[in-house]
Amino acid sequence: MSDHKNDNLQNAEGENIKEATESFEHGYTSDSKPADNNELPEDTNDITPLTETEGQMPFAPEEILNPEKEKVAGETEEALAEKLPQHEAAETVEPAKDEEDSDNDNDDEEAEGDDDDHDHHDEIPEYGALSMQDLTTELEKLAATENVMSVRNHIEEIRKEFYSKYNEFIEEKKEEFSHDSDNEGLDFEYNFPLKNKFDDLYNTYRTKKSNHFKKTQTERKSNLENRLAIIEDLKNLADGGAESMGDALKQVNELREKWKHAGPIPRDKYNHVWNNFHFHLERFYDHLHLDREARDLDFKHNLEQKQKIISRTEELLQEEDVNKAFKELQGLHKIWKEDIGPVSRENREEIWNQFSDLTRQLHDKREGFFAERREQENENLSRKKTIIAQIENIANQEVANHGEWKGQIGKVEALRELFFKAGRVPKEVNEETWAAFKNAVRHFNSVKNAFYKNIKKDQQENLNKKLELVEKANALKDSEDFQATTEVMKQIQEDWKKIGHVPRKYSDKVWNDFKAACNHYFDRLHAQRDAYKKDEMEAFDRKKEYLDNMKDIELSGDHKTDLDVIKKHIENWKALGRVPQSRKHIEGKFNKVLDSLFDKLSMSKKEAEMVKFSNRLEQLADDDDTRRIDNEQIFIMRKIDEVQSEILQLENNIQFISNAKADNPFVKEVNKNIERHKEELKTWKEKLSKIKNLKQE
Repeated sequence: MSDHKNDNLQNAEGENIKEATESFEHGYTSDSKPADNNELPEDTNDITPLTETEGQMPFAPEEILNPEKEKVAGETEEALAEKLPQHEAAETVEPAKDEEDSDNDNDDEEAEGDDDDHDHHDEIPEYGALSMQDLTTELEKLAATENVMSVRNHIEEIRKEFYSKYNEFIEEKKEEFSHDSDNEGLDFEYNFPLKNKFDDLYNTYRTKKSNHFKKTQTERKSNLENRLAIIEDLKNLADGGAESMGDALKQVNELREKWKHAGPIPRDKYNHVWNNFHFHLERFYDHLHLDREARDLDFKHNLEQKQKIISRTEELLQEEDVNKAFKELQGLHKIWKEDIGPVSRENREEIWNQFSDLTRQLHDKREGFFAERREQENENLSRKKTIIAQIENIANQEVANHGEWKGQIGKVEALRELFFKAGRVPKEVNEETWAAFKNAVRHFNSVKNAFYKNIKKDQQENLNKKLELVEKANALKDSEDFQATTEVMKQIQEDWKKIGHVPRKYSDKVWNDFKAACNHYFDRLHAQRDAYKKDEMEAFDRKKEYLDNMKDIELSGDHKTDLDVIKKHIENWKALGRVPQSRKHIEGKFNKVLDSLFDKLSMSKKEAEMVKFSNRLEQLADDDDTRRIDNEQIFIMRKIDEVQSEILQLENNIQFISNAKADNPFVKEVNKNIERHKEELKTWKEKLSKIKNLKQE
């Protein structure tokens, strides 16, 4: 086996590593937290592939790796350090910014440091599913975070979603404004307090971010001074400034520990400082190899450190949060490569194979996780496409009235909720899917607004009709002719019900005016009827007493005198007044008394019948009971038809017995019935004539 075992088998991404820093894309800081992406060298693409061994640190100058070659005359150690390959930091994807933020982009990149690593890797929630109110609430919580850079991407995503919803909301309001005929010639203005609150919260966040940047700049300048001092101490050790190799090794380890905790520095200084540090570190290790005992102690220490990393990697395989485990693995790779030195030759291959094998396993687990998530995202995409198609289908349906439109609006609102709850879709089609959804909703709103624009004219006509009814009701509300006005007012109310919707802004006023006029009239009507009821109860008491007195009436036996007495009682009864509807039974009792009196008179049946009919007809007229009068007329007309039919039938029967003699008993009986029916017919016709005369009066 070759003594120069390549330690760069595979990185945390599962890819072959040719450059020493490829696996440290997101790195670890000294306190085992995710490191600043900016602490990585900036020109990885320019690195010449090297064959790194455990006995070599990466990027040592040729003069150190091959001491048999002489240094180029006149070149200093700093000049040699400048020859080291430069490294390029992992690219950080910035969220979309407004123009006002663009000037600070470079400053933000410089200031991010450790703070925003959490934000870059955490999965951003589906903020598109939240309402503008919920987005504002979420921004309020995030803006209160002390570490503003850790929530930067979340806040920018919230801002993007808020303004997307806000712009759509304003467009709808503009359409409503433009469709309102009363707004012609006016400029559109809309005050939305929630947006003012959102902007204030966002400005608070921007101020905190700016303060964070200023503070970070100061800290990085101080860190730079510390790192330069560490390099100077390391240079002295590499030049043999220690009494023994043991002391030198101890001091180097202390310097490496200080270096790990020194913190980030300005980006434009990083490459030069980083290369200088490792240049002098390589020089020290080159001298260290001359002391086998010190070297073996260092190998043992390095082995123990790498075994700890392997143990931690095994634990990461059990971590449920794959993203969290992967981020930590990247940090472990950085520590393995940059912070821990080589191990002995006999352990070199085994220890690296263990670490790379665990790396592969975690990489495969991560790939499986992303495959499952991708499958779920594709299912979500399918559901969202179905929802978009359903909204388009609803938008293309013919809807004829407001009631149906309310149903359609409810359906689209329900589909909107389902869309927002459907979950994430693949990133490459996210914008396309969101645009398709917005277009579908916009299409529906356009069709809906066109419908309501067309009915504006109808609503204006309805308003004019209702205003006419209001005017008519106001003209009649103080009328004293309750009998005639009540029917007119009832008809006005029926006409009101048949008129459709009016413009919303006039709806309440026109309805309140109409209701006030109607209530005014019917309150007066009810007050009058209450007064009538009191009079009617008094009339009932009088009639009850009068009816008791009529039981003692004795007729004289003289037809004319007795008839006048009966008629006088009828007049007296009528003069007592009307009784309540619930007490009408007393009229029936009075009619029975009259019937008994008429029976005692020596008058024809027809005459008695007509007197009683006239009395009943007068009672109906006094009660103003037109319905019962109409029913009485219909009943009489039916009786006339029945009697005429009966007479016609009897006369037809006579014609079939033409040879019968006049004194035939059957013929005589038929003729008698015909005469009786004719008399009855005259009585019914007389009654009909009286009703017609009454209705004409």
